[in-house]
Amino acid sequence: MSDANDWIDVSVPIRAGMPIYPGDPEFRIRRVADLAAGDHATVSEVCMGLHTGTHIDSPSHFIEGAPGMAAMPLDATVGPARVLAMPAEDAVTAEDLRACDIRAGERILLKTRNSSTWAEPGFHEDFVHLATEAAVYLASLPVRCLGVDYLSVGGFHRNGTPVHLALLGAGVWLIEGLDLSAVEPGDHDLICLPLRFEDAEASPARALVRPR
Repeated sequence: MSDANDWIDVSVPIRAGMPIYPGDPEFRIRRVADLAAGDHATVSEVCMGLHTGTHIDSPSHFIEGAPGMAAMPLDATVGPARVLAMPAEDAVTAEDLRACDIRAGERILLKTRNSSTWAEPGFHEDFVHLATEAAVYLASLPVRCLGVDYLSVGGFHRNGTPVHLALLGAGVWLIEGLDLSAVEPGDHDLICLPLRFEDAEASPARALVRPR
């Protein structure tokens, strides 16, 4: 039987120099008050893009006038989820996904070779991503949410826009930037919650999974 110690943190640590999607703001943290300097408390200021590290995309990320983060139902990214190991070296195809017998309403997390690259320096342009037809397939079900283990569901300078449009347009909430290296494929419980922004297209998130 699972207990509190079974939870695995699948979030990417937020740190200076971490991989950032090219063009996004880099993460910066600055001490504005410090106990070591004689201040009454330690206080820090952070500057970062909303798509830094582990984060959730809302439909308004790619669709003008669509719902933003404030509209996300909490159960979209909290509840039973299935981790699927994808052996693809380039793009996950619709055939890869059909073989997994995915059902409508499932929360799906895709584990690829990407999870082993987080400790490496720099952004990996050749990350495994969804083929466009794979995104269309998941949107046709649709799944409840989809999690991937790099900074975009679509490929770099390839099919980012059509993949996002297919999934977000079908109401699929996207978790990007997971690290699933310590997670075995199979059935899990998922907790992934964004910050409570009133008006934002995305939000950093903390994600945990636990084997069921």
